[in-house]
Formats: sequence, structure tokens, C-alpha cells
Amino acid sequence: MLSNFIIAQQQDEGPEYVENTFSATRLVIGQSVDIEPNGDMHLDIQHHFGPINSGFYDMFGFDQAATRLGVHYAFNDVLSVGIGRTTIEKTWDGSVKLKILRQTTNNKMPVSLTYFGNIGINALEWQDNTVTNYFSSRLSYTQQLILARKFGEKLAVQLVPSIVHINLVESKADDNDIFTLGGGISYKVSKVINLNLEYHHILSKQTASMYDNSLSLGVDINTAGHVFQFFLTNSQGMLEQHFLAKTEGKWTTGDIHIGFNIVRSFTLKQKDYF
Repeated sequence: MLSNFIIAQQQDEGPEYVENTFSATRLVIGQSVDIEPNGDMHLDIQHHFGPINSGFYDMFGFDQAATRLGVHYAFNDVLSVGIGRTTIEKTWDGSVKLKILRQTTNNKMPVSLTYFGNIGINALEWQDNTVTNYFSSRLSYTQQLILARKFGEKLAVQLVPSIVHINLVESKADDNDIFTLGGGISYKVSKVINLNLEYHHILSKQTASMYDNSLSLGVDINTAGHVFQFFLTNSQGMLEQHFLAKTEGKWTTGDIHIGFNIVRSFTLKQKDYF
């Protein structure tokens, strides 16, 4: 009788979900499948220096830094929203992240699937005031589906198809819609350290002829209340519109940027532990 009661109680509790597929809500510079824990607010500080091959005069890129500050909040276990501001093109951004599928420990659901979307507003002053400048020309958008699976306690992988739409491009030949296919892998080497790799391949031919694919290598260091991410990348941009569609650096010629993310977590909602 007691064993039947325990089994029935376990069945009523519902599925147990895989938590923390990756160390943070970003794999390296791009989004991971995860969102912030329910009721947590994350303060993101992202910093990308200039290219290493700029030489000693520019302190190997340290004189050419770009920064983004962002705040993100999870209303529940599946929905997170955020706002941010980056120095590149003085861009303001708003974003939403929604968990569609969640991997379960019993493998009845073998993968996690998350939707990510954002809007960017270029706040640079207009260069030509002799023509009519529209606010809509400042706007750009990103849509992503992030499909991921965690294998055991150490290995996690994800696939990220993306579309970036830019309202105003430099010429008629340029793509307004840029399609990319990305992926990433993370390996946990200790309780506090993860090694990460992330790559995004440009599928749109015109954009691919002008820009490079984004490739980033990073390490995560997890501490109490913080995640510190250190990485090397050929992208100076931090917003998806910038690093997916406008990466100019080449690894083969030393156009490599040193960068880091600092994520500080604040709990704003009391947790229901019992």
C-alpha cells in the first residue's frame, strides 16, 4: 500500500526538467537555450576590445573597446524579457526569450527549444539632414530558434538558425534579410569551469561576400552570484544584428577580439523551496 502511494505521488509530481543546460544565458557571445531562473534579474556587462592585430599603438585593441549593458528578468520558468544599450551604433535593444520545449531527465522530451527575438534601435545622429529620415530606418530585428540537448553532467550542444532583418541597408544590393545557421558546444571541466565554442555561418550570399562568419572560443568561471565569461572572437559586435550580420574580423589575419561578459544575478522573487 505504501509503495503504491509513493508511486502515485511521484506520477502526480509531473516531469523533472533538465536545468542549466549551459552556464549562462549566453553560450559565448550569442544566446544559449537557457533563461534566467524564475524571479531572477540578471545584470549583464559585455565588453569587447579592438582587434589584437591593431598593434602596440592601440595596446593590441584595448584602446578600441565596445560595451553593452543589459538587464534581463524572468517572470516565470519559461519567459524572460530584457533591455540593453551598446556603444556600437549607440544601439538600444529590447528582447524576449521563451522556452517552448524543456528537456526532461527521463528523456520523454529529449531536447530543449527556446525562441529568442529582439529589436534594435540605432541612435546615431543622421548624417544627411537634407533628406527625409524615418524612425523606421533605425530599426533592426532578430529571430532565433535555439535547439539544445544536455548529455549527462558535462556536455551540452545547441543548434541556432537565425534571421536578422535590417530596415535600412547601405545599397539596394545589400540583404535586408540575413539568414545564418549557428551552433555551439560546452564542456564542463570542473564544478566552476566550462569550455565553450560557438560558430554562426552566414547563408545569405550578398552578406557572406561582404562579412565573415562569427567564431568564438570561451571559458566560463562560475562563482557565487556571478558568471564570468572570458573569450576570443572575430566579432566586436555584441548585439545579434551586429555579430551575425556584420562581423568583419578574420581569425587568419589576427582580427581577434578579447572580450568578457560579467553576469550578476539578483533574486527579486521569493523561491518556493518547499
